[in-house]
Amino acid sequence: RCRAARSHRTSSSDAGAPAPIGHCDCNPWAGWHASVTKVQSTDQTEWRLKVAAPLLLLLLSASAQAQSCHQDNPLRSTGTLNLRIDNDMFGGIGQDQGYSNGFLVSWVSPNLVDYRDDPCLPRLVRGLNRFLTVLQPEGFDEQNMTIGFGQMMYTPSDKTRSDLIKDDRPFAGAMMLSFGYNARRGDTLRTSQIRVGVVGPSSLARQTQNWWHDTIGVDKFNGWRHQLRDEPVLQLLHERRTRVFRQEDVSGWGWDLTRHWGGSFGNFATYANVGGELRYGLRLPDDLGTAPLRPAGENTSPVRTTAGSNWNGHLFVALDARWVLHDITLDGNTFKSGHSVDKRPLVADVGYGVAITQGNWRIAIARYHRTREFRGQKEIPVYGTITVGRKF
Repeated sequence: RCRAARSHRTSSSDAGAPAPIGHCDCNPWAGWHASVTKVQSTDQTEWRLKVAAPLLLLLLSASAQAQSCHQDNPLRSTGTLNLRIDNDMFGGIGQDQGYSNGFLVSWVSPNLVDYRDDPCLPRLVRGLNRFLTVLQPEGFDEQNMTIGFGQMMYTPSDKTRSDLIKDDRPFAGAMMLSFGYNARRGDTLRTSQIRVGVVGPSSLARQTQNWWHDTIGVDKFNGWRHQLRDEPVLQLLHERRTRVFRQEDVSGWGWDLTRHWGGSFGNFATYANVGGELRYGLRLPDDLGTAPLRPAGENTSPVRTTAGSNWNGHLFVALDARWVLHDITLDGNTFKSGHSVDKRPLVADVGYGVAITQGNWRIAIARYHRTREFRGQKEIPVYGTITVGRKF
């Protein structure tokens, strides 16, 4: 076919006419190479979706399993399925940089008898818990478990540039699966969590952001080819909470104050943190926190009593300060050389929002202001989060 195309062009009466579209003077293998590349890209996407699908099915099966719990105690018979969406667009000041977008699908178990034999947990989770006993507290009055699957993405501030932006944070995406263990005694809560996943192209962060930007009709980021390389990540978190004060009048209006301290260890993030949360509203939930971005936040801690009415609502303000030793989204890949920035060791978040519960449904809306995370960062990050949950 190539020889025929060349012959046709040479014998043409119009010597200056362009060759037919089918000619292959430049590269006879170009079409074949493009086809192979497309097939490889499709295979990689299908493989990643095959990995993500069973994790989502695990969350759905866990929610269904909660319905088989004993019905004699309402605290043993209700699990909660949550969907949280984070986006700097919700911050309201037109930012599209830093922690740009994320989501978390999580299941919160009912109050459990134990972590290894309780029928409220799926059999697969009970089997896995036998290998994670070091994270599971004992000797507490109430305990429960959370399972989560989510994605996070981080971008520099200039979406138009396709070159490496050396003075801004790297492009980074993460996809992670988490298992959390909460235990409560009175007004104190202990929570431990393990997160495993991947940072890099296999997190599908670029594809997710491009889809979202197409959906809302804004320009895409051009520099994703400079994102961090694929790296498996592990994060261990531990946090202690104490309710310092709680007061409620006869009409149901009240407020409470909770403090916390803890830390994280792993190649995804290593830090120590301390902070607190203040809430005020009608019929406050019997838990130890609402702020969505904290471990055991989003009202996921085990409770001792259920709400006394069909609906309740409250406002909350939360503060968290961290001493950061490592952050892969700023320090770059752990085992490979690449783009990084000079991170600041001290970072703080201030968040505020509202949470409303109506029957089995709950929605929480929050806005966060974060101090600058690295030297040379131009803007103070602001982002918002929306959480919708339903009891089953």
